Amino acid sequence: MGQDVDAREFSREDRTLYRAKVRRCLDVFARMLGEHDFSVEHTQVGIEIEFNLVDGDGAPALKNAEALEAIADPDFQTELGLFNIEINVPPSRIDGTGLETLEQSLRDDLNAAQDKAAEVDTHLLMIGILPTLLEGHFSREAISANPRYHLLSEQILAARGEDIEIVIDGVDRLDTTADTIIPEAACTSTQLHLQVEPEDFAPTWNAAQAIAAVQVAVGANSPFLLGRQLWHETRIALFEQATDTRGEELKAQGVRPRVFFGERWITSVFDLFEENSRYFPALLPIVDDEDPVAELEAGRVPNLAELRLHNGTVYRWNRPIYDVADGRPHLRIENRLLPAGPTVVDTMANAALFYGLVKVLGSSERPVWSQLSFRAAEDNFHQASRAGIDASIYWPGVGEVPVRELVLRQLLPLAHTGLEQLGVAGDVRDRLLGVIEQRCITGRNGATWLIEEFAHQSGLTGDRAEAMRATTVEYERHMHAGSPVHEWPGRS
Repeated sequence: MGQDVDAREFSREDRTLYRAKVRRCLDVFARMLGEHDFSVEHTQVGIEIEFNLVDGDGAPALKNAEALEAIADPDFQTELGLFNIEINVPPSRIDGTGLETLEQSLRDDLNAAQDKAAEVDTHLLMIGILPTLLEGHFSREAISANPRYHLLSEQILAARGEDIEIVIDGVDRLDTTADTIIPEAACTSTQLHLQVEPEDFAPTWNAAQAIAAVQVAVGANSPFLLGRQLWHETRIALFEQATDTRGEELKAQGVRPRVFFGERWITSVFDLFEENSRYFPALLPIVDDEDPVAELEAGRVPNLAELRLHNGTVYRWNRPIYDVADGRPHLRIENRLLPAGPTVVDTMANAALFYGLVKVLGSSERPVWSQLSFRAAEDNFHQASRAGIDASIYWPGVGEVPVRELVLRQLLPLAHTGLEQLGVAGDVRDRLLGVIEQRCITGRNGATWLIEEFAHQSGLTGDRAEAMRATTVEYERHMHAGSPVHEWPGRS
């Protein structure tokens, strides 16, 4: 969830003061890493999920204010588009049956929210990109009322100096433009949070980067956008382009994009915050009254507001988080690359795979990133986004290998070990990782089911728009039934 800000205009002086304050915060953060206690007694995890809002026919419902008023739960918040909302599930321990408790809490919250949203003729849909979105939904009027979103849109367009161009080649081709960042609202994601200690941050982040391709391949759920069939996880390309502050000339100069995979393995969490300060100009240069040096020297924990706000406008797929809770600082990795859905159990299975793998790979004596170039990890990520669960990627010691084979033969056993090291109960890890295993055996995830169902519906109707609508309605029916997507009936 983004930080709320007030509507305002920014001056040149604002930007100069903000840059200086970010660097002051960075200096304080460096001191804190050496002096403060960031220890984690029990590993905490959390989840954020973004939803599309639809009406009874599967079309976008631009009613997030009405839906949130009906839901009346502070865990649910606005998102960029009027057809989006988000849930922030409170963090909990991962050990024992913690993941199962988190799963039940999420299921209960969603069922209650769905019942209340129905009072305003709105349904919550967990899906990476809503198939029934039309270009008419990508208008300025579809941006939520929160001033943060309008400010971000204005600042990104001002930095870019021209309209945003979206060009994605898949089975079909999409070539369109937008004069706001509203296309980003089409990208509804699951964000996994993992609390880590400073000395564990770099190996855990490196491990997360190394497995990003595997995550997105196995969890893909976004094959359609604006009536076209594109990548299996089209969100990746869409999000990279929809928030790009660079024109063609800046791209040619090698200026870094705002949606940033990164460019190197790191040795400290400080590396990432320092890169943010060095490479990325401010989008929201809002200066807080707090003096972080004075706070630190007074024995208090500084909020580092400017550092955190700036970090929130650099869209890394694995983002570092500094936060303060109950007067204590802590660090988290926010894993941002997965789509929403298809179901609660699929979401938790994706989470179990992530948490298990980064735990065991991050503590390996010969880490995977010492055998894998960073460029290869990024190439893997985009190849997996295009081809989904049938992608082949490069993996150390194996070479080019189908993702399904890699997961079944090597990574699932490692994930089991990692979850065991985290203290996750055996029946919980067996059930959740069993979902990943069955996806790989059957070759079915959200993206493949949607593609297959759309082909079936197209054959029945001969009308592309009607087939998208019927596919969405059928998807919603199975989502609410709750079975993992590999068990959904097929059309082959």
